[in-house]
Amino acid sequence: MKQALFIDRDGTILVEPDDEQIDSFDKFQFVQGVIRNLYFIRTKLDFEFVMVSNQDGLGTSSYPEADFWPTHNLMLNTLRSEGIEFDDILIDRSFPEDNLPTRKPGTGMLGKYMTGEYDLANSYVIGDRQTDRQLAENLGCKALILGDNVRSWDEITEILFAGERTASVRRTTKETDIDICLNLDGTGKCDISTGLGFFDHMLEQIGKHGSIDLYIHVNGDLNVDEHHTIEDTGIALGECIYKALGDKRGIERYGYDLNGTADTYGYTLPMDDCLCQVALDFGGRAWLVWDAEFKRERVGDMPTEMFLHFFKSFSDAARMNLNIKAEGDNEHHKIEGIFKALARSIKMAVKRDIYKFQLPSSKGVL
Repeated sequence: MKQALFIDRDGTILVEPDDEQIDSFDKFQFVQGVIRNLYFIRTKLDFEFVMVSNQDGLGTSSYPEADFWPTHNLMLNTLRSEGIEFDDILIDRSFPEDNLPTRKPGTGMLGKYMTGEYDLANSYVIGDRQTDRQLAENLGCKALILGDNVRSWDEITEILFAGERTASVRRTTKETDIDICLNLDGTGKCDISTGLGFFDHMLEQIGKHGSIDLYIHVNGDLNVDEHHTIEDTGIALGECIYKALGDKRGIERYGYDLNGTADTYGYTLPMDDCLCQVALDFGGRAWLVWDAEFKRERVGDMPTEMFLHFFKSFSDAARMNLNIKAEGDNEHHKIEGIFKALARSIKMAVKRDIYKFQLPSSKGVL
C-alpha cells in the first residue's frame, strides 16, 4: 500500500510571519533544515509528498492571488531544483469562520487518500499547529508537530527513516504492579508515581535531563518495605530502555564526559558540594561499577542502601555497562547528581546518526 506525508506549508516549510501571510519576497524564508531533510526523505524513503495548506481568503481582497503565487512558485522551484517534488498540492482558500470541510483539520480535500489505497496508519501529517495534529487524527495518521512532539526537521527525518524509539513494559508480580512507557526522542515530559516521593524526584531527573518522555506508575507492597518497589522499577525501566533502543543501529552507544580525563572517567556533573560521574555502554553486557558511599540511612523516604540495588537492577535489565562515582558531603545532592549525570550519559549514548546508520560494534551484534 502507498504511504503519504501530508505536509503543512506555512510554519513547516516556510517560516510563518506574524501576520500569517507570505505575500512578499521580504517575508520569504525556509524553515531551518527543511530542504536537506526533504531531499533525504524523498530519495531514501517511499512516501508520496502531499502539501496541505490553509490560505485564509486567498483570491479575495484580503489576500490577492498576485501576492500569493510569486513566493509560492519560488518555493516550489527552489525545492524542485534540489530534487524535491510534491505529488499533490491542496490549498484551501476559505476563512476559519466559513467552517468548510475542506479546511484543515477537515479532510474534504483528501478524499482520494481515504479510499483504502493508502496505508494511513503508517502515513504522517507534518505540521506546526494543533490543527495539523487534529488532521492526523481525522485521517488516522501519525502526527509530527514541530515545537510539540518534535523539535526540528532533523528529528522528523530521523523518526521517518529509523523509526520511533518508544516502548512500554508492564511488570506484575505478587509484590509490585509496574507500568512504564517511554520515548527516547521525547522532550522530557514526565508522569511518575511510585509511592516514594524522593524516588519519583530522582526518576524525573532521568526524563528531564535525558530528554526522555517517561511514564512510570508503580503500585508496590510498601506496607512491607521499599525494597520490591525500587528493585522492580529498576528492572522494568531497564527492560523498557532496552526495547526502545531496538537494534541500536546508528546510536553513539557510549555516554561519557567529552572532556574526560583519567580522573574524570564519566559524564561529570557538579551539584553544589558534590561531583558525580557516570559512564555507560549500551553494549549488550551488564556490569556495574559503584563508587559512592552514604552516611545517612535514608534520603527522604528512600533507604540509601537501595541506590546501589536500583542501579544494579537497572543496568542488568538494560544490558549495559554502568560506572558510577560520587564525592561530596550532602547526601541529597550526591544521589541527585548521580541521576542527572546518568540522564546526560543516556542522552549522549542514544543519540542517533541516520547518515552513519551502522551498528556501533566490530562484532556485528550488540
